[in-house]
Amino acid sequence: MVVLIGIIVSVMCVFLLRMYTLAAVSPDERAVADADSMTYQTTVEGARGCILDRNGNVLVSNRATYNIVIINYVLANTGAPNENILKLLQMCQQLGIECQSHFPVTKTRPYEYDMQSLNTTWQNYFRMFLNNRDYDLDISASTLMRNLREAYRIPNDWDADDVYNVIAVRYELELRSVDNTGLENYMLAKDVDAEALAAVAELGIPGVIVQSGTVREYKTAYAAHLLGTIGAMGPDEWAEYQQKDYAMNAMIGTSGIEKAFEEYLHGTSGTKITTVSATGDVLNEYYTSLPQPGNNVETTIDISLQATAEQALEKVILDLRENGVGKKKEGKDAEGGAVVVQQVKTGEVLACASYPTFNLSTYSEDIVELSQDETSPLINRALINTYPPGSIYKMVTAIAAIEYGHYSPYHEITDQGVYTFYDSFQPKCWIWSNGGTHGTIDMRQAIAHSCNYYFYEVGRVTYDTAQKEIGANPFDIVAKALGLGEPTGVELDEATGMRANAENKAKLYENDDAGWYGADVLQAVIGQSLNRFTPMQMCSYVQALANQGTRYEATFLSRVISWDYQDLLLEHEPTVASRIELSDEAKLCISEGMYLTTQEGTAADYLRYYPVKVACKTGTAQWQGTTSTGSFGGSDHASFVLYAPADDPEIAIAVYVEKGSQGGNLANVCIPILDAYFSSATHYETVMTENTAD
Repeated sequence: MVVLIGIIVSVMCVFLLRMYTLAAVSPDERAVADADSMTYQTTVEGARGCILDRNGNVLVSNRATYNIVIINYVLANTGAPNENILKLLQMCQQLGIECQSHFPVTKTRPYEYDMQSLNTTWQNYFRMFLNNRDYDLDISASTLMRNLREAYRIPNDWDADDVYNVIAVRYELELRSVDNTGLENYMLAKDVDAEALAAVAELGIPGVIVQSGTVREYKTAYAAHLLGTIGAMGPDEWAEYQQKDYAMNAMIGTSGIEKAFEEYLHGTSGTKITTVSATGDVLNEYYTSLPQPGNNVETTIDISLQATAEQALEKVILDLRENGVGKKKEGKDAEGGAVVVQQVKTGEVLACASYPTFNLSTYSEDIVELSQDETSPLINRALINTYPPGSIYKMVTAIAAIEYGHYSPYHEITDQGVYTFYDSFQPKCWIWSNGGTHGTIDMRQAIAHSCNYYFYEVGRVTYDTAQKEIGANPFDIVAKALGLGEPTGVELDEATGMRANAENKAKLYENDDAGWYGADVLQAVIGQSLNRFTPMQMCSYVQALANQGTRYEATFLSRVISWDYQDLLLEHEPTVASRIELSDEAKLCISEGMYLTTQEGTAADYLRYYPVKVACKTGTAQWQGTTSTGSFGGSDHASFVLYAPADDPEIAIAVYVEKGSQGGNLANVCIPILDAYFSSATHYETVMTENTAD
């Protein structure tokens, strides 16, 4: 009895000691003590900040997403990794789940390498994989496939496609165990829906887990070129962002506002430590640092005005293609275009539309088709493409003529139709082709009626006078001060174009002796020659005219606010980009000339009776070479600029249409924008657009 009682007490003591150990020892110590466990680190990216319009409407936000991840340690301990991988891949194929792979071998025989499909980082990972296995770097793809099939012990009777797919996954898993890659657990598939996740979970494959994350959700069908895209970092970008403590797998802005305001939108990544058993059970999980969401960026865009601008631009271009314009029905070959709307007193961009456009919600699915589209829908024509301005440049010539040529706004010239000052170059006024002339007109009327002959004469004399008095190109001085051929200050990527002058001609022809002749001057003063500007620059130029010589930097940034909308972190202040002192005569000439354009000039048929006084200028630009679609020849380009109200300017608008034929017709783009802007006391009638995320 004593012995029996002693045995029972001993057993009870052992159980009590074990219970105490389980209760008292910390989870961390238990995980370390468990020889059949593995601890891994996961970088959890902080949610990206939202993008809003100027009225607080959310344009881009985030939605929860679920990703399928494989833990190699657990999967390998199942005893049948190949069979489980194949079962998982077959289910994914059945459900239409797209699996990610960086295996650089073509799927069909004869096997070949496809390194071009990988960026430099993943190419380097592949080389590290080969070194780790002691394979020659010049091993053939066929030999590699044979070696890996043997190494992974894939059955000989399997289908070739199944063999390839399993090897591709095994490669990804093994790559995570190679020293110095820094790669985390293999994410097989991203953004999987709940129904598909349930089907995968039913397979019960150890080591296959679900990790949550976020993806961008677009609340508007408009402003695709502005809002931009996000994507994985390339090797050059990683070198930069590594210094800013970004995780290697962090998503960054790759275009548009996403890229321009990356520093505000990007959240701070957190680090999660997880310990799992050989069967996949989570033994312990904790954060060493918590992820922090990014800040919200409130842009200057009014999404309602943006929608109006995009719709109006598209309507005019499609109407041109169908019906043309004028007696000759030109413009039926119209291609693309852009319209920009700015606040005059701040430089804030209220709308910036480019046509054709695309759908951000389906960008990833459409990227190949969009890239191959001849109409170049991915190009932001408002910021990237440069065009000859045509007659909207004539305000530059008028200012230079008054300030440097000593002309009066009331100086009269009789239009002879053909300008015959030079024997070798005798350009014609546009109206001459219709069998008429503008008669005797002054400078204000020359702006209104866009008389080429008038500006040929005052342009030539002004240039000669300025060369004698100041030894400089007067038109270049004025154009630069008004922002043409200069950065606008906008945060998004933009082209700067060029101004027509002797220096740029020498650079273009790579010949310092190219010369700058009278013919060059005559073409430059009417907005031709080498003059090439973006629609954004054209709008900033008109904004400067509306401000009588003061140009504000263009901007898309209104405010930056904290992720919880509680704190104002940054508010944009208007910044003067350039200023030119204009005489009272120059101010009068521009304001009266542009207003007369709507009353008796080239835009009278469109804006004479508009309830708000408008100052504007039309333009038709001849061009040489190919357009953005690669076509050669065709109708002239069309340009149109305005500011309103004419007597107390608030907004400036610039419109440009490739092969649009006549600038006056582009008033039809501006009228709906003016209607929307002046439709209420606050000037902004905001209507939320349909959520197209589905």
